[in-house]
Amino acid sequence: MIATYIAGPISGNVETNKLAFFSAAEELAATGRVVLHSAGLPVGLTEPQYMDICYAMIRACSEIVMLPGWRKSDGATAEYYYAKKIGLRIVLVPTGIEIGMSLVC
Repeated sequence: MIATYIAGPISGNVETNKLAFFSAAEELAATGRVVLHSAGLPVGLTEPQYMDICYAMIRACSEIVMLPGWRKSDGATAEYYYAKKIGLRIVLVPTGIEIGMSLVC
């Protein structure tokens, strides 16, 4: 079983950004992966609380998928470096919501 964490921007254009998470999750789950991400977390927690939950999800995974725009997100950038530090496989998605099978190598 492969567990995959999806990271990317959420704030800004929240609905469109969350759609990217859920679309990617659907495609990855169709390949048999267990998919974790923060887009479904409840509203109202503090940033440190969200990051604590996200770091726990990242530790449960063997790879992280970085959605477009992640470099503009402080949270996603922190998730990237955390995943890199603990040795996860990192997959960069180069364009929009164009996930497709090229996402899963």
